[in-house]
Amino acid sequence: MSLKYNGPISDEIQTYYEALPEERKLPFENMLKAIDSNLPSGFEFRLSYGLPTFCVPLSLYPAGYHCKKGEPLPFISIASQKNFMALYHMGIYADSQTLEWFQEAYPLHSPYKLDMGKSCVRFKKLEAIPYGLLEELAQKYSPSQWVALYEKSFSKNSEK
Repeated sequence: MSLKYNGPISDEIQTYYEALPEERKLPFENMLKAIDSNLPSGFEFRLSYGLPTFCVPLSLYPAGYHCKKGEPLPFISIASQKNFMALYHMGIYADSQTLEWFQEAYPLHSPYKLDMGKSCVRFKKLEAIPYGLLEELAQKYSPSQWVALYEKSFSKNSEK
């Protein structure tokens, strides 16, 4: 079964998708669609750190990710973990205002308690993934805005 996606799909992402349990394929596709159809242009969809990820390509940000030189700067990843699906959003991690907005908006979109870590939002009830909220979240940063926030938030840490 092929992943339904409007952009190019690498063999690695197709393999990731095919390995998903059947009940996670549609939620994965819906998360991907919610993000991709609302994300400002310029991000690249690729496998990064083993996860399907929207990154700022090296052509836009040659410095890349400080944790792994030569890798594009990751922004949003979708994951299928053992007991949940997850969205990793680096803007939530780097910007307290975005985090606060997300935490306040979440109860308006889901009847379930927000389950999250620093950049990770966990969805244990697949039928209750708040796709509308993910659409809003995807619109928050362009690649250049994410790079500026990244440099402000993380580049000082990488110099230590």
